[in-house]
Amino acid sequence: MPLEPIHSLIDADLYAVDAMIRRRLESDVVLIRQVAEHIIASGGKRLRPAMLLLAAGATGYAGSHHHELAAVIEFIHTATLLHDDVVDESGLRRGRKTANAAFGNAASVLVGDFLYSRAFQMMLAADDMRVMAVLAEATNTIAEGEVLQLLNMHNADTDEARYLEVVRRKTAKLFEAATRLGAILGRAAAETEENLALYGMHVGTAFQLIDDVLDYSGELHEMGKNLGDDLNEGKPTLPLIYVMRKGSPVQARTVRHAIEQGGRDDFEAVLDAITRTGALDYAREQAGREAAAACAAIERLPSSRYRDSLLQLADFAVNRNY
Repeated sequence: MPLEPIHSLIDADLYAVDAMIRRRLESDVVLIRQVAEHIIASGGKRLRPAMLLLAAGATGYAGSHHHELAAVIEFIHTATLLHDDVVDESGLRRGRKTANAAFGNAASVLVGDFLYSRAFQMMLAADDMRVMAVLAEATNTIAEGEVLQLLNMHNADTDEARYLEVVRRKTAKLFEAATRLGAILGRAAAETEENLALYGMHVGTAFQLIDDVLDYSGELHEMGKNLGDDLNEGKPTLPLIYVMRKGSPVQARTVRHAIEQGGRDDFEAVLDAITRTGALDYAREQAGREAAAACAAIERLPSSRYRDSLLQLADFAVNRNY
């Protein structure tokens, strides 16, 4: 399903968030402005800011701090992408050159650091220690997830539990923080806050699982990156883990070799093993379970267009093709 119906409810808020992003990216250092403009021009789904805005709306928030905090969430997300692309040596994201390909690794890392520090400056505007605690914990957890993923690179013995631990920390944590912050702004009851945080965590996990599926089944013009990028980097994602668990000895050896060596030489053989074992169907199934758990977590929220949009967003996370 497209994002447009979901975004239509919060169009004015998203416009305010984008304006905030541009304003807060201002710097008298030319290179920072250049890299920042490159990032903005590359677009993005703005999923995490949207989830914060929707969670705030669902809990009755009527102020304006949600714009600033939604921009903070996007800055943290963008900083992780800048650092990830350097670590992964990626050359393409959202159909355009990555910042490290365009400006070099050093510039990407340092502008990523700038975004982190600017995000922490901005979060002070909410004047709420709980907000700062949530974001501080989230950034720390994300960093731990990135290091865990690094340890798993080229490790064909990574199992599903260890893989999911990385997903929860590295990807799902910021989704969780976004919806928790929306609930905090809305002064929601503790149970409602926890349920919205759970919703974010499950949607974030589903989102990453589908990213893993699309790495072997997507289209370049829709995904904005090359098929097989994860395999090229030696990442043991869920489809590969499933083949090694359920495939024939020959299929398992093929995938093991591909993970340990990296590169795209084995891509066709790996894709064949993934197809024959139903690995993509399994990963989609697991993503569907996560989305269902997300919807169950917010079933007691009062009926509203914001709640409906959160439910639609969970569906989008699983049924998207980009």
